[in-house]
Amino acid sequence: MKLTVTPAAQKWFKEEIVVNEGQGIKFYGKVYGKTQVHDGFSVGMSVDTPEKPLITENVGDMLFFVEEADEWFFKRYDLVVDYDDNLDEPKYEFSEA
Repeated sequence: MKLTVTPAAQKWFKEEIVVNEGQGIKFYGKVYGKTQVHDGFSVGMSVDTPEKPLITENVGDMLFFVEEADEWFFKRYDLVVDYDDNLDEPKYEFSEA
């Protein structure tokens, strides 16, 4: 799995989300919704402290990560977190790893 956070998405997170020292933005699979590769699940995100990260990505001065417990959701896929300027929110794009 590869995690990519675009500069535009990082800018949005930096402006909209307060992240304290030692914390980062965690991405995870949540029930309900749909992605391009999952029916009934969508991407969730929260501010959290990494415990057992599966993957981390530092962009600027921000940490983004996925925990080992969420490997089931991201297994076999790369995730690109980008910014949707029409909706003014992050968008998530999966591709096969």
